[in-house]
Amino acid sequence: MTLHDDAVLVLKGYEGQEELRQVYLDHLSAHPDGMWKSCTAGHVTASALVVDPEGGRVLLTLHRKLRMWLQMGGHCEPGDPTLASAARREAAEESGIEGLTLLPGGPVTLDRHAIPAPCNWHLDVQYAALAPAGSVAAISDESLDLRWFRYDEVAEVADASVVRLLDATRARLSV
Repeated sequence: MTLHDDAVLVLKGYEGQEELRQVYLDHLSAHPDGMWKSCTAGHVTASALVVDPEGGRVLLTLHRKLRMWLQMGGHCEPGDPTLASAARREAAEESGIEGLTLLPGGPVTLDRHAIPAPCNWHLDVQYAALAPAGSVAAISDESLDLRWFRYDEVAEVADASVVRLLDATRARLSV
């Protein structure tokens, strides 16, 4: 199974955000290269919000190019067998934390956002990842900073998409 095939299956199984989910599926149907950065009509990306439920906090990165506090994430790579593995890889690379475990149940939210040309759109499939107890984060080259924030601090530093992802993650954690 290709990464493209996996993305279609994941999105078909995703419950919620029906209109946006259909935009993603239509994009992948129209663009066989829709998983890759080279697709100038936009491409699917994978991200993960790193959470420490026991500490009531999340790890955010101050993105080097965007200069915004965001969850870890980025472009899919040819070696990624699944969207989930791409999200976990990106989270580990950008947080420096090994042993991250994705929350069960697949993606937590979807977020489509404009980016500068030539790519134009990111169709982000957003997961949540549990940090092992005692995790120590290490800043990567893609970040200006990396910091743990209490749940109630996130809305003060991050945009609405990160707040939505946190809210959906917290809802899934309480189930």
